[in-house]
Amino acid sequence: MLDKAFSVRYSLNVAENRMIDDIDAEILTILQKDARTTNAEIARCVGLAPSAVLERMRKLEEKGIIRGYHADIDPRQLDFGLTAFVAVRTRECGEEPQLNAIPEVLEVHDVAGEDSFLLKIRAKNTEHLGRLLREKIKAIPNVLGTRTTVVLQTFKESTMLPLEANAAKDKKRKPGKKK
Repeated sequence: MLDKAFSVRYSLNVAENRMIDDIDAEILTILQKDARTTNAEIARCVGLAPSAVLERMRKLEEKGIIRGYHADIDPRQLDFGLTAFVAVRTRECGEEPQLNAIPEVLEVHDVAGEDSFLLKIRAKNTEHLGRLLREKIKAIPNVLGTRTTVVLQTFKESTMLPLEANAAKDKKRKPGKKK
């Protein structure tokens, strides 16, 4: 049984280390829209000095909230136009490093239910997907079976978190002033 006092201290510590204020949320929203936005432009948008914005971004990176800066590449332009979701059933639970090592596997999710993992895959075409399933995924000794769903059309695909709603709660705040 968990020590209740320890549990409360742990929860408060996690919350304190993960909490962001409205200015952090605004900075993150700007970066999610365009990670190449200059520090000076972000500072102008949030009403802080560029040095203050840089310090906030450094802290967000240290906390692991900002994990990196990436380019949004159109997979179709590079001949990876087929998206598929593959449910994988394995003998044993736990991480399957061999799935993580396959370059065409963009995401690996541990899921509840009959399946063990849900994969998001980008392939060139159905032949490429078939080879990938036969030669790389089903060849893993722990894999019992797969179910594949091929995407016909994508209406929305995003990695943006809806932080604007949090930042918009306090629009009465004057730029550059904390609550």
